[in-house]
Amino acid sequence: MALKIIADECTSCGACEFECPNAAISSKGGTYVIKASACTECDGDATKCQAVCPVEGCIVQG
Repeated sequence: MALKIIADECTSCGACEFECPNAAISSKGGTYVIKASACTECDGDATKCQAVCPVEGCIVQG
């Protein structure tokens, strides 16, 4: 299952985009989104995007 970004919580800092090993995160309409078909949740390791996100609860399981 892919992760998703809660648009209302996202501050558009961009930290997550550069941490994603699959390039699944991109900017869209002033916030960031995760392409579900590309997200592997870092193959079971600690998710890199969640680790760098400054807003707790912004990136959740979709």
